[in-house]
Amino acid sequence: MSELGLCSRREADEWIARGWVRVDGQVVSELGTKIYPSQRVTVERQAAAEQSKRVTILINKPVGYVSGQAEDGYTPAVALIKPENRWAECDAPENFHPTQLRSLVPAGRLDIDSVGLLVLTQDGRVAKTLIGEHTSVDKEYLVRVQYTKEGKLPDADLKKLNHGLWMDGKPLLPAKVRWQNDDQLSFTLREGKKRQIRRMCDMVGLRVVGLKRVRIGKVKLGNLPEGQWRYLKADEQF
Repeated sequence: MSELGLCSRREADEWIARGWVRVDGQVVSELGTKIYPSQRVTVERQAAAEQSKRVTILINKPVGYVSGQAEDGYTPAVALIKPENRWAECDAPENFHPTQLRSLVPAGRLDIDSVGLLVLTQDGRVAKTLIGEHTSVDKEYLVRVQYTKEGKLPDADLKKLNHGLWMDGKPLLPAKVRWQNDDQLSFTLREGKKRQIRRMCDMVGLRVVGLKRVRIGKVKLGNLPEGQWRYLKADEQF
């Protein structure tokens, strides 16, 4: 079901347990049931209705908040999802309700000392699109840096940032890295290893002073104020 794009694995387990899944017209009630490619999988209307209620939220995460579970006394970004922090210009039809916080998980991470676009979702399809094993969604960051050596960053090292660096024993995928101005680089990545940009910069003698994620796929941070959030609109896709 996940491979067909119907839902996430977790949603599939829930739907099967509720009797909402049929194979060739017969209700499947046992988790892990194997089927043949030629068989037809359908879901009941209740499943689609349940899925349509699930929200995806975009937040401009400030420094000092962690993306996921609370850790070491730091507050998770989901704590900012409350009515008073909803962006005044958010024109999505949804009305906030505390049930929207249930199973609201980050689809990707953003370091505690980084700011910018963070996606929190209840929708397994969105999570799979952004952090699934075969995701092709790129992410763009603006990175303010200081060169720790004499002179300025050599062109050869800029080329290494684009392609040629290794991390955790593996070559990094090609990236798009270019200067925005004298002290700011734009990074566009198709992967998200832990603290990847900071580690890449360190390899070529750059110290990261500030890091802001400004785009995930086709969805931009735009004018969303820091610490505020909005709903992903029905016509927006990553």
